[in-house]
Parts: sequence; C-alpha cells; structure tokens
Amino acid sequence: MDTVEPAEPPKGMLADLDAWASHLHLGRNLSEHTCRAYAGDLLDLATWAATRGVSAWDQIDHRLLRAWLADLHRRGAERTTMARRATAARVFFAWAYAEGRVQADVGSALQAPRANRTLPPTLDQGVVDALFNHLAARVDSAESDADRVVALRDLAMVEVLYSSGLRVAELCGLDHDGIDRDRGLVRVRGKGDKERSTPLGDPARKALDAWLGVRSLLAGPDAGAAVFLGARGSRIDPRVVRRVVHAALDAVPDAPSLGPHGLRHAMATHLLEGGADLRSVQEILGHASLGTTQIYTHVTNERLRDAFRQAHPRA
Repeated sequence: MDTVEPAEPPKGMLADLDAWASHLHLGRNLSEHTCRAYAGDLLDLATWAATRGVSAWDQIDHRLLRAWLADLHRRGAERTTMARRATAARVFFAWAYAEGRVQADVGSALQAPRANRTLPPTLDQGVVDALFNHLAARVDSAESDADRVVALRDLAMVEVLYSSGLRVAELCGLDHDGIDRDRGLVRVRGKGDKERSTPLGDPARKALDAWLGVRSLLAGPDAGAAVFLGARGSRIDPRVVRRVVHAALDAVPDAPSLGPHGLRHAMATHLLEGGADLRSVQEILGHASLGTTQIYTHVTNERLRDAFRQAHPRA
C-alpha cells in the first residue's frame, strides 16, 4: 500500500496544464466542464508523479503511465474513471509532443480497461404522462399570477426537454430566434459548438406559446433574447432547471429521481420503441458517434425482454 504524502507538482508542469486546458477550450471548442475534467485528470497524474520525484512531463514514460493507472485501480477508481484518465493522458501527451514540450508521445499506446457500459435510467411512458399531468395541474391550481407564470415556464421547459431531447445547457442557451414554430423545430448550439435543429412536438409548441405569452411578466433588464428565465428575470441557470425536473418527478408516484438528462434518455428510448431508426435518433440528439446512440438499443431490448418474461407463458 502506497502511503507517501502527495507532493505539489512543479510550476512548469502546472503551466503546461494551463496551456493545454486553454487549447482544449479555445482550439478544440470543448466545453468548460470537459476541459475541467481533463485538466483534473492530468493534475492527478502530475501530483502522483511529483510524489515519486518527477519534476517535468518529459520524465514520464509509458511504464510510469501504466503504473499510475494501476495505482488508480488500487485506490478504487471505477473503470469509467480509469478509461477517461487514460484518454486524457493520450490527448495531453499528443498535444505536448506536437508543441515540442516533450520529446516523445508516450501516451499513444496507453490502454485502460474498457469501461462497463451501463444502461441509462429512463422513464416509462405512463410516468411521462403522469409528469405532464402534474405540471399542467400546477398551472391550473396556481394561487397567484406569479405562481402561474413560474408554473407555465416549468411546464414549457420540461415539454421542450422531452420533446426535443435537449441537454440542459442547450435548453438554457435557447434564444427566441432558435424557435421555428412554423416548421416545428428548435435550433440549438451543442457540444463542440455545433449547431443542430431538432423537432418540437405539438404539446411542446403549445406550452412554449403559453409561456412566451407571460414571459414579459418575469423578464428583467438582463433577459435579452433568452427563452427561459430565472426568478431574477435573466437567463435561467442549469441548476434551476435540474431542481425543477427533480421536484416534478418526485411528485409523481413510482417515478425515478432523474434530472433533465433522464428526459433526454426517455425521449431517445421512446423514439426507438416507436420505430424510429438509429441514425435519426443520433441526429436529433446531436451525437458525434453512432456508437453513443446505440446504448439506447440496449435499453429498448432490455425492456422488451422484461415484457417478454412477464407476459409470455413459456418465458
């Protein structure tokens, strides 16, 4: 068992990390969340290596990288964490080599245990119906105009999340000019700063119209073109959206406690169960790789197997 105290990485190694993080954000258009995660992975490597007397990235070789991953395993890291950190190391050393900051790309052959593919939690159609019935009832039972405005906003947000399969950041970034009501589309900017259009169903359009009809009652001087607003009248914060979704699902009996991403999973699963092809779902969700979308075929297959076991007399 390794019991040495962690050491502070040298300033030169930290400066290289800062430069790399800037490259990821500005040069490769990765999100701030992804950049922070990758930088944190390499900071763990730098700290681990400094504890063992390493003072520069050039002193790290393939053997040391493998020892780092092995130590992560001993520390109880999940396979997904180890896979991501191996990827971060490969990306970092490829960049450092191209920039002339190291003499060799020691991460190119680094491998990690393949991450276990876990099926994303989702919602049954009955739970989705109950969710929207609950949100509509909140509108009808609002005791004040202020309560009704917020209830209309919440209903519209959840409708758009489920209808269009948006990520929470995409919903929060949605502007007025991103809504094409005539064609039934919303245009959003997703991961990698890529723009896409995704369908907007009739219930979502009606909920949006009702919300936009009262939006001015909540809008403050910083509202700008934002579609959805927070209590202070400016663009809504992702944390507020998550709270709204969690609270709405908590009010539905037997509903799993999921956030906005759970609605995205449910939308994709229900599309495939309804006969949509995988490529179309990939396009709607904005996945760069079809392999990412294929996880939903496993979800639908598992649900079919469950239904078979429960209903077939010779299952």
